[in-house]
Amino acid sequence: MADQQYVLSIDQGTTSSRAMVFDHGGAVVGVGQKEHEQIFPRAGWVEHDPAEIWANVQEVVQAALADAGIDVGRLAAVGITNQRETTVVWSRTTGEPVHNAIVWQDTRTAAIVEALGGEAGQDRYKDRIGLPLATYFCGPKVQWILDNVDGARARAESGELVMGTMDTWLIWNLTGGVDGGVHVTDVTNASRTMLMDLRTLTWDEEIAADMTIPTSMLPEIRSSAEVYGEARGVLDGVPIAGILGDQQAATFGQACFEKGMAKNTYGTGNFMLMNTGEEPIFSDNGLITTVCYKIGDAAPVYALEGSIAVTGSLVQWLRDNMGMISAADEIEAVAGTVEDNGGAYFVPAFSGLFAPYWRSDARGVLVGLTRYVNRGHIARAVLEATAYQTREVLDAMEADSGVEVVELRVDG
Repeated sequence: MADQQYVLSIDQGTTSSRAMVFDHGGAVVGVGQKEHEQIFPRAGWVEHDPAEIWANVQEVVQAALADAGIDVGRLAAVGITNQRETTVVWSRTTGEPVHNAIVWQDTRTAAIVEALGGEAGQDRYKDRIGLPLATYFCGPKVQWILDNVDGARARAESGELVMGTMDTWLIWNLTGGVDGGVHVTDVTNASRTMLMDLRTLTWDEEIAADMTIPTSMLPEIRSSAEVYGEARGVLDGVPIAGILGDQQAATFGQACFEKGMAKNTYGTGNFMLMNTGEEPIFSDNGLITTVCYKIGDAAPVYALEGSIAVTGSLVQWLRDNMGMISAADEIEAVAGTVEDNGGAYFVPAFSGLFAPYWRSDARGVLVGLTRYVNRGHIARAVLEATAYQTREVLDAMEADSGVEVVELRVDG
């Protein structure tokens, strides 16, 4: 039908940006995807170039529309999902970032996190925000930029600088940037900043002050499904009508709409989420409490989450850093050359350990090595590391929820 309308989804991920066009029946009719550079300035630091990501998003949108054989006028709406804690600080007057985006895997804020905890420790704010103090989350990343980029603090205090996760950066640019760009985020991404009160869904000014972050930098918090603004440029005239952090989007896409339903995503890291309903459950077993989604004016739905920093990226490390495989999909065959791991075990704490330990000071170890261990055993230990970490998170989730997980929906 010539008048059929479509929906575009932008997925801005850790390693690539992707756009997909869906028809009214939910079928994918067009795709565009492009990887961006992973920047490692020093040990423990991980960055992305926000300008490169913005350029790539525009490119993949055009590629997806071309693949679908439609023009922008056939789009009813666009939704955005994104890597969550990766943080950008930029000028509202020039549109230029003051520093590369600091990625969720980055550990440079360890000293800031320790100082914030003080005598109270890493759970100082947990009863308000659902999160432990950890290098994973946004707030300390913003503080680091303000403390370490020349002139940034003064510019932030004057109201020039703003911050956001990747959804905020993209929407600001899509809606005009310096010419009236909309500065918003949704509750799922805001819940990853360490700055949002989980119950009120508003910024906690006391925590922002503790992190020396001017509240003028923070985007407006909105629901996950409403019209935030109208795009210009590559998506001219299309309403931007949905935002979900990537793992919440996977939970929603897996139709985990009932309390107790859970999913696990296998990607750069692993992220297991369980829908806990309209009341937040605060973990006693090393999980985090997060907003799962909020549809318009409806009540928010919460989730328990077990976040694992390194799973698929361990396979990439074996390929890129060690040269033991030439393509990621080779690892299965190499691991299949042995019957077991030969006593070798991998703890891939490249970004510290996330759930359920939250140890920013942890580092990766490969143990149990003997002359018997070969390439196949190490490949198998890499794959088993994902399974062992997943099991730990699953056990913690059952302990916190009091519910046995009888079905786990998976994607990746």
